[in-house]
Amino acid sequence: MRERNVDERPVSENGGGVSARPMLAAERDGFISRHDLWSEAQYAAAGQMRRVMDEIGIEMVRFSFVDQHGILRGKTITRAGVAAAMRSGLTVPSSLLLKDTSGQSVFSVFSADTGVGVDGFSGAGDIVLVPDPATFRVLPWTENTAWILCDLRFPDGAPVPFCTRSILRTELATLASRGYGMTVGAELEFHVFRLSDEELGTAHVAAPGRPGDAMVCAPTTRGAQLLHEESLDAMQPLVDALYRTLTLLDLPLRSIELEFGHSQFEITMEAGDAARIADAIVLCRMAVRRVARGLGYHATFMSRPQGAEGASTGWHLHQSLYELSTGAAAFVPEAEGTTLSLVGSAYLAGLLAHAPAAAAFTTPTVNGYKRYQPFSLAPDRVAWGIDNKGAMIRAVGGVGDPATRLENRSGEPAANPYLYIASQLISGMDGMERGLVPPAPTLDPYRTEAPALPASLGDAVAALVDDAAFRSALGETVVHWYATIKRAEFDRYLRHVSDWEQREYFGIL
Repeated sequence: MRERNVDERPVSENGGGVSARPMLAAERDGFISRHDLWSEAQYAAAGQMRRVMDEIGIEMVRFSFVDQHGILRGKTITRAGVAAAMRSGLTVPSSLLLKDTSGQSVFSVFSADTGVGVDGFSGAGDIVLVPDPATFRVLPWTENTAWILCDLRFPDGAPVPFCTRSILRTELATLASRGYGMTVGAELEFHVFRLSDEELGTAHVAAPGRPGDAMVCAPTTRGAQLLHEESLDAMQPLVDALYRTLTLLDLPLRSIELEFGHSQFEITMEAGDAARIADAIVLCRMAVRRVARGLGYHATFMSRPQGAEGASTGWHLHQSLYELSTGAAAFVPEAEGTTLSLVGSAYLAGLLAHAPAAAAFTTPTVNGYKRYQPFSLAPDRVAWGIDNKGAMIRAVGGVGDPATRLENRSGEPAANPYLYIASQLISGMDGMERGLVPPAPTLDPYRTEAPALPASLGDAVAALVDDAAFRSALGETVVHWYATIKRAEFDRYLRHVSDWEQREYFGIL
């Protein structure tokens, strides 16, 4: 792997050189300029991007967006086409936003009434990828290729309501209108297995609604030894590659750790701006999977894969607010003996009140609900505790501690980061607006009297549809769109005859 070039720094750190010129007025004639989609900072970032491409010799750029499932999709454009793409974006089929995780469309794309609830999706017509130059990165694992993250617009310049990156920015703008900003930190767990056979066979081939067979893998560590250094030593080539790659990508990496389960690892990130960390999670997951594959491993952010049921993976989201006017941390209590400020307490109460609905975003897969097991360091009910890792919400900090925060331990690592964080804002802001008061903290998180977390994705989606705060914040159209996709995914799961059913009943009934 090549050494890091100074011009690969993010533009916020003057990457590409302080003299990188902004785009000239003559270069602004395109879709992005006509619809006023970039700020002056983005035009300047585009100029720096061109300089980096020239100095490093970038030949291809991947223009990507994050779909409803948190999966990156996009197009790879050659150097000759990059300038036009930076002026006018790129088109992709709008039907990409109407599919479940198997690639099956769940709306009537080729009917006059698609059932989506908004125009612009009939006939699988195009939407436009609008690149954000501030997200430009040079990919360390491939030669002369860079990557850029995009937002979504309709061909008339109108925002696509299902752009999840924009959904988060909308909620952050609402928070800002109330005088606050949001800081988040991430603990992201995942499994890394050794590929037993890297060749694809016909059984692995997928079709919409029918994913192919999973790859055959073997464990990489023995497990049951949390933070065991010798086990981590055995995986040092992977650790080294992850460190170098994530650092080259300028991600706020804090640690790479060995978790309790076999083949289980964790990456933690320094706390930062919520929108920036959401972007970082997207890039981090892509990098982890790609680095692992390059070394003969398969990394998965699936919460509870077969063969590793003893230790599911989660995504613990640390969150706090600060006052925009002063920068002061908003969750820090003033009185001794209290854990949170009044703002923090109301925000916490909102997280608890809306936990069933938020689960549709924090835990958006069928598999993730199998993680909610008692005495497992994952929550099984809606409760909070003071520095208690069995509770759904763990409160950390106190008087005089500017790092006072709330940690939501219910999320799964495959969640769409924009929707996960947006769900926390919607819940917390409703608690603040209504002045909600949380119950007493629990000392017994797996026995305390508290509502259970949803037992399934179907239950979570039903709670989302019934939640007035989410319908108001996201809009009926977005809730209908997301619920329809997730219901289709869950219904397909219910129709499938599982290995468990075959073993349980076939031989005796």
